Amino acid sequence: MIIAYVLNTYPQPSHSFIRREIQALERQGHQVVRLAMRRADTPLVDARDRAEAAKTTYVLDRGALRLGGVLLRRFLNAPGRSLAALRLALRCGRASSSGMARHLIYLAEAAEVVACCQAAGAGHIHAHFGTNSATVAMLAHALGGPGYSFTVHGPEEFDAPVALSLGAKLDAARFAVGVSQFGRSQLCRWAGFDTWDRLHVVHCGIEPDAFDDPQPVPEGPLRLVSIGRFVEQKGQMVLVRAMARLVREHPQVHLDLVGDGEMRQALEKAIAKAGLQGNITLTGWLDQDGVRAALERAHALVMPSFAEGLPMVVMEAMAAARPVVATYVAGTPELVLAGETGWLVPAGDDVALAEALAVLAETPVARLRGMGEAGRMRVLKRHAIDDQARKLADLVAGTEG
Repeated sequence: MIIAYVLNTYPQPSHSFIRREIQALERQGHQVVRLAMRRADTPLVDARDRAEAAKTTYVLDRGALRLGGVLLRRFLNAPGRSLAALRLALRCGRASSSGMARHLIYLAEAAEVVACCQAAGAGHIHAHFGTNSATVAMLAHALGGPGYSFTVHGPEEFDAPVALSLGAKLDAARFAVGVSQFGRSQLCRWAGFDTWDRLHVVHCGIEPDAFDDPQPVPEGPLRLVSIGRFVEQKGQMVLVRAMARLVREHPQVHLDLVGDGEMRQALEKAIAKAGLQGNITLTGWLDQDGVRAALERAHALVMPSFAEGLPMVVMEAMAAARPVVATYVAGTPELVLAGETGWLVPAGDDVALAEALAVLAETPVARLRGMGEAGRMRVLKRHAIDDQARKLADLVAGTEG
């Protein structure tokens, strides 16, 4: 099969799961055409991401004149379909906070996507996220392009389903997937009842070979790692407050905050105010090997998020045989089993998080290693990327034609 992947910004440091899915599909003999609307606005520190960027067509790089010309030709060649697509774009624009003008740009992007699909012989479009990438996929289909599907990750789609016209996208798609059963349940809220049978679960995947020889949980004072964009929903500020409580009894504890983002200065200020400069290191973004090394140095991963889909870093930590301390949000409890593979705490509760970390600090290393191994077995069984990509490919094959 030839599948066109329609993405907003690709590749990105925090979206390595898309790269893994694409490459798994290619290993299985499928051809994937990478169509991203724009380039990443952050440096690509991972050589794997740079290699993906070289394989990607960037729609907005074609320029306004080219996009406008392609859209005009669509109107001349298929006026009925094009007018229907225009009405759909305007309807979505009226519902959206980004407005109708932005959706006219999406329509022009969709026309270019159709042209790229026709040139490559792609028979199906798959988008990641139910945001503007799914809008472009839906409009491309309305303009006469292939049928489409999309993966919804959350939480953005669940926060603004009406503004994103999520129900319309679901009902018009060949199928849609959530990355957890919780995610699929949220899609059921906005899809018509007759669409439910076309809603599925396809997990994000890990590459087992990348974690084929995990290092045991180390001895020594507690060392933690937390990985993610520095944005409010990831809850790093709660983790800083929990650390301030934890160091009173465990002054040697250390936390690596891996990532970057708009909250960096606020986090630096909070860390300094709490006097935690010796306990917390902000590493910036790390490549895949750097993340693996940070996990190997740590006793556990901490994921203090307020909202999530199903975090890739939790899967990677479990594959690296590390216990996880996470919050009871979205699909996380489907993966992290309290008392077996880690600890779960209420989101936003720095006291509960500090208490869980204190229990972790006092847990014997042998017990942590056992929890890590249980988590490893669980994630390898549920999230091997080749298995998940095959599931996605089977869904595509079952709907083409």
